[in-house]
Amino acid sequence: MVLENGEPVVLGRDAQTTNIRMEGEAIVAAMEYAGSEGCEIHTDSEFWTKVLREWAPEWAANNWQKKRGKIANLELVQKMYALYQKYPVKLVWVRGHVGTEMNELADEWANKARKGATL
Repeated sequence: MVLENGEPVVLGRDAQTTNIRMEGEAIVAAMEYAGSEGCEIHTDSEFWTKVLREWAPEWAANNWQKKRGKIANLELVQKMYALYQKYPVKLVWVRGHVGTEMNELADEWANKARKGATL
């Protein structure tokens, strides 16, 4: 989901996925939507901020291998990291469920999408 002035411009769902994947897909959608103009993405997903800032650079340098086990959601990680490197993106982690207006609104829209809402 991508919000602009409190309204989604991109909204999606997948009944056969996880919230972690959907959060990742939302970050990808935001980067694709903004394109070369870049954007500032506020997310409550500490996981995806760590993937982009800390883990993916090392995984990429090691031919998409990590020390133990395989990289979960590798295709999504690779796509997201390529966009993160290509476009000027500022990633801002925000604590979830503490009353931050736009974060609460994003959760509201995510729940609507989960229940089948479309644009």
